[in-house]
Amino acid sequence: MSFTSLRSLSSRAIKISNKNVAFQLTRSYTAASNPTKFATIDESPRAQKQVAFGRELSAAALNANGELRYDWKKEEIDAIYHSPIMELLYHGANVHRLHFDPLAVQQCTLLSIKTGGCSEDCKYCPQSSSYSTVVKAQKMLDTGEVLEAARAAKAAGSTRFCMGAAWRDLAGRKSNFKKIVGFVKEIRAMDMEVCCTLGMLNDDQASQLKEAGLTAYNHNLDTSREYYPKIITTRSYDERLETISKVREAGISVCSGGIIGLGETDTDRVGMLHTLSTMPAHPESVPVNALLAVEGTPLEKQEPVKVWDMVRMIATARIVMPKTMIRLSAGRVRFTEAEQALCFMSGANSIFTGDKLLTTPNNKFNADQQMFETLGLVPKAASFKIDLAADAEVNEKKECCGGKHDHA
Repeated sequence: MSFTSLRSLSSRAIKISNKNVAFQLTRSYTAASNPTKFATIDESPRAQKQVAFGRELSAAALNANGELRYDWKKEEIDAIYHSPIMELLYHGANVHRLHFDPLAVQQCTLLSIKTGGCSEDCKYCPQSSSYSTVVKAQKMLDTGEVLEAARAAKAAGSTRFCMGAAWRDLAGRKSNFKKIVGFVKEIRAMDMEVCCTLGMLNDDQASQLKEAGLTAYNHNLDTSREYYPKIITTRSYDERLETISKVREAGISVCSGGIIGLGETDTDRVGMLHTLSTMPAHPESVPVNALLAVEGTPLEKQEPVKVWDMVRMIATARIVMPKTMIRLSAGRVRFTEAEQALCFMSGANSIFTGDKLLTTPNNKFNADQQMFETLGLVPKAASFKIDLAADAEVNEKKECCGGKHDHA
């Protein structure tokens, strides 16, 4: 058994070995949370059984080397997801430290710039015109309201400003889209990351957003392909994947995740993670949302998500997509400070701040500031780098030789 470690500005390695087990854990990151390299744990075949303390190593332990992979099998992800929770949390935390400063958490703000009246029938959403909820259709916010909200978000510590519109797509919305392009330019000039979620896009719209300076485009998968038709019928799974492809091809970072607590099974959760982790390039960020059931929607009676389900999702996502931002998103308001700490420990490094997430309640600003102080968290700075080059290099190696030898 051999060990590999690479020097970085700050690293700590612990080597544990006996006749039954040998592996290395390496902590490696810089103050700017931009590690240069990471260390591998084990180069032996993944199928080879190893033991520690008289037990087989968990799938989380066997896959916690921080390497970028795009060939995950559902069975592998399922095994990681079902690792003992203490193992999963621990190894999610270790992988997190290979690529990120574990104390740095990005604060983001999400503003609904066009609320309600949506033609989609997403069963979880109070903005759908298909359901009778407290949310009523409103006109799009004007320029002054949006920019004022962005400035307030920046002053409160947010480094990413997201704008959401309750639309299926942008067809017939040329005037509003032109305004949104203007919003993107103005907010990007504030030195903030800018993200939009506006429904389906065509190539020209994606190009215009890219030219305006859009950092990321959010288009969630919501759940697995198999469970998806039970939640939404007005837009297909393939249409979602097509929009994501257009965003990526335009050179915009992809933000795509989903919601747990919709009535799905563990198999569905694994299926969604499999789809995300086998994309040509991993999403720049993956929001993990816990359903906040809203009266009037078909899912109003759903039970709240337990924190251990969030930890399993976050830690598994961290292991299979090690360089992706994992965003602890909707539903965080139901979790205590200690429960949120478990989510950060397992690999989450972003939250949404502000009293609302689109139309649902969110944690209070003062509570978040107190949590940062208690946990010793620090704000993560904005990043405008799209790491598509590294992903392209990995895929080039895969096509050439399956990644079996080094390319000089």
